[in-house]
Amino acid sequence: MHIPDGFLDPKIWVSASAISAGAVATAVTKTRRVLEDRQVPALGVMGAFIFAAQMVNFPVAGGTSGHLLGGALAAVLLGPWSAGLILTTVLVIQMLFFYDGGLTALGANVLNMAFIAPWVAWGVYRLITGPVRGNAGRTIAIFLASWLSVMAAALACTLEIALSGTVPLKVVLPAMMGWHALIGIGEGLITVVVVSFVSRLWGLEQPGQKDLAGVSRGRY
Repeated sequence: MHIPDGFLDPKIWVSASAISAGAVATAVTKTRRVLEDRQVPALGVMGAFIFAAQMVNFPVAGGTSGHLLGGALAAVLLGPWSAGLILTTVLVIQMLFFYDGGLTALGANVLNMAFIAPWVAWGVYRLITGPVRGNAGRTIAIFLASWLSVMAAALACTLEIALSGTVPLKVVLPAMMGWHALIGIGEGLITVVVVSFVSRLWGLEQPGQKDLAGVSRGRY
């Protein structure tokens, strides 16, 4: 899902970069408003975990592998704006030091994985946990939020590539969405396990509602 240089039309990557820049600026403002000094290390720990987890691939099918995206994980525990900053930092480091994604495509990659994925996950999670209570409801919400976040990011990536004329939509759409539907299952399972563990460790009654980013007070 990390788009390399040369895959996107200038109009696409410039537009995506502008949107991402605005989103990052907003995320900085929003996160600074709700984050206390003692909570800052949580962002660093989460960023380090996601960075390390993305380096480990898990097998999917047919010799294909995938890795944790982390958008849902960060959004559920720390809120979508904090998740955006965490994922942006991870993506920039990967691009600079591991050549994972191109410089011109960085804005699109940030948009897809650092903002679209966390916000879709956050919305789905809150939508389900509103009427559905209990551990079972939260587990279902986290899994679906994770799976849909991967699918949303994959769809955005697909449309950007297709609109750039790099690969026809009828070719790239089934390939991207099919594989990421499987990758999303792994994402969901990993996220459920990690959120459950971290929630107990941090003493959160319900992830995403009483979290370290002040989201329980409605200030996300």
